[in-house]
Amino acid sequence: MKKTLSTIIVIFVIFIGVVVAGPFYVINEGEQAVIVQMGRLIGVITNAGLHLKVPFIDEVVRYPKRIMAWDGEAKSMPTREKQYIFVDITARWRISDPQKFYESISTIDAAYSKLAEIIDSEVRTVVAENYLRESVRNSNILLERKTDADPLGLGDSIDPDIITSSIQPDSDHEPILRGRRQLAEEILARSRRMVPEYGIELIDVVTRQIRYSDELTQSVYARMIKERNQIAQAFRSEGEGRKAEWLGKMDNEKRSLLSAAYEQAETIRGTADAEAARVYANAYNRDRAFFDFWRAVESYRGTLPKFEKTLSTDMEYFRYLYSPR
Repeated sequence: MKKTLSTIIVIFVIFIGVVVAGPFYVINEGEQAVIVQMGRLIGVITNAGLHLKVPFIDEVVRYPKRIMAWDGEAKSMPTREKQYIFVDITARWRISDPQKFYESISTIDAAYSKLAEIIDSEVRTVVAENYLRESVRNSNILLERKTDADPLGLGDSIDPDIITSSIQPDSDHEPILRGRRQLAEEILARSRRMVPEYGIELIDVVTRQIRYSDELTQSVYARMIKERNQIAQAFRSEGEGRKAEWLGKMDNEKRSLLSAAYEQAETIRGTADAEAARVYANAYNRDRAFFDFWRAVESYRGTLPKFEKTLSTDMEYFRYLYSPR
């Protein structure tokens, strides 16, 4: 009886241990796993659901099935002309072969380290093989805008050639052959050749940011300031030319208006004088003695109040003033 009871207890303990150890495991959506038995990989689970394992022997190593992001650190690297820039790269990747991934890398952290090693090396190689303008520019839009009818948005009032011709050419304005986007594609293609052996699929590589070094930043700022000053000086020169042109037009127009006004005034004055002479002549012809008398009286009114002394009145001028008639 005691032996039977002991057997039951042992079986019960073993059952409890098996239940506690968990013969069943669940693979969730977005997960995949490899089954490791005594340190040896024996299976790969890629389908979500309930699965069975051997307790205490089988180990389930889970990996994400989703697309993951790798963010690199901005690192200083030289371009072809030995200009140092900071390049910040990001990439998307996923585990495509869990078996190779477990056998070569095993952990997600190790995968991030391996991606950093591969991608950083390819980025440094590609940047060193190309000029600075290829890394920082995506198109030749700056050069294309210089050939437009109005590259600076000046409108019809200012000839854009006057402004663009004042800007001295710069090496950064030379046409690019590939550009930043194509360089990123090249980095992706080079990196993809190396990651399949680790069970990794590299989806894309994107240049998140390119930053100049401190020395290069000051050089770029100085070049930008110089170019803006050249444009400002061109605007000032164009403005001074337009000012002189408009002042000349205004002076000519002023002279023309004054000349026309003077001509019109002289015409009016001449007409008025002629009319006055005609009126005087008519009045004179009607009664010549009265006309002479009236003109003399009008003259007296204007001149006599200003006389301080009169030395003699025996003058023809005073004939009406002292005449006995």
